[in-house]
Amino acid sequence: MIRKGGLLNWKISVEGMHCNACPKLIEQKLSTIEGVKRVQANLQNETVEVKFNPEKITKEQIEKGLNNIGYSIKGGKKAKLPLKQAIIYGLIPHIGCMGFIIASILGATIFVELFKPLLMNPYFFHILIAISFLFATIASVFYLNSQGMLSVEGIRRKKGYLAVMYSVTIGVNILLMLLVFPMLANLDTGSFNTTTQSTNFSSETTSTSTNGVVVLGEFTISVEIPCPGHASLITGEVKKVGGVTGVRFLLPNKFEIAYSNINVKDKVMALEVFKTYPAKIISE
Repeated sequence: MIRKGGLLNWKISVEGMHCNACPKLIEQKLSTIEGVKRVQANLQNETVEVKFNPEKITKEQIEKGLNNIGYSIKGGKKAKLPLKQAIIYGLIPHIGCMGFIIASILGATIFVELFKPLLMNPYFFHILIAISFLFATIASVFYLNSQGMLSVEGIRRKKGYLAVMYSVTIGVNILLMLLVFPMLANLDTGSFNTTTQSTNFSSETTSTSTNGVVVLGEFTISVEIPCPGHASLITGEVKKVGGVTGVRFLLPNKFEIAYSNINVKDKVMALEVFKTYPAKIISE
C-alpha cells in the first residue's frame, strides 16, 4: 500500500470478475463511497486499485463495498448475498393473506367477508401465485438495478438471492393453500354429537354437545372446491344457516355438518356458494 499526498493507494486481488461489465460496476460503485478518490479495475489481472483518504474511510469499509455488489478480496471475507432481504421481498405479496389469517384467528369476520369475492373465484390461488411472482420479479428488478447489475450477467451473479426470493414466494403459497387456510376452516367447528338422549324429535334421535347445544343430527357433503384453501369459504357460508350447530372440514373436500333443525339440509344445499362450487350429500 503506497501513501501519496495524504492518500493511500491500495491494489487488491479480487474474486468474481467474469466479464467487461464487472470492472465498470466496481469502479462505479466504489467511486460513490465517501473518501474514495479513484478506482481502476482490471479484468485481465483481476485486480482493483483504490486511491482513498484513510481519514475518511478504512480498508474494511472498501472491502464491505465490494462484498455488497457481489465481489470479494482474495483471501478476505466472501461476498454474502442479502438473503434476509430476499426473504422479506418474497413475503411482501402475501401481506393481504397474512391479514386474512390474523383476522380469522381474532374472530374479525368482517375482514373474512372482504376476502369472499376473491375466494368465490375458482382461480383465486392461481391468481395469487401469479401476483406473487409479479411482485417477486418487480422486487428483483429494483434490487438488481440498485446494484447496477440489471443484466444477464447480473442475474447469474445474484442467482442465489433470486432463488431465495422465488422459493419463499412458492413456499408461502403452498403453505397457505395446503395447510394454513384448511386449518382456519376448523378454527371453530361448533357443536357436534357427544352424548345420546332418549328423547325423540320428528322421528330422529337428539343428542347434546359438551356445551349443552341440542344436536338433531349430522350429514356430510363433498364440495368441488379447487383446493383445500377454499375450505374456509365453505365453512363460513354454511355456519350462516340457521339451525347449523357445527361445521368440520375433512381433507380434501368433505364437510361434516351438525344441525338442530330438520329443514337445515335443504337450506345448506341451496346456498349461493354451491352454484360456483357444486356440492352433494354423501352421507347422513
